[in-house]
Amino acid sequence: MTTTYKICLLAGDGIGPEIIAEGVKVLDAVGAKYDTAFEYIDALIGGAAIDATGEPLPTATLDAARAS
Repeated sequence: MTTTYKICLLAGDGIGPEIIAEGVKVLDAVGAKYDTAFEYIDALIGGAAIDATGEPLPTATLDAARAS
């Protein structure tokens, strides 16, 4: 039986998106080996969040993190 975990991805700014993308690849490889699945939820934080919502830590991000 596959176990599924919810993970909130907070890529942020700078090198964050590249690091998150590689981390997802690692988790997917581990999950395939150990019969584990990961459900990813992208959320905004930092400058990207300010640009999109006007806030550095939007309520939607906090909700996504809490649900993970």
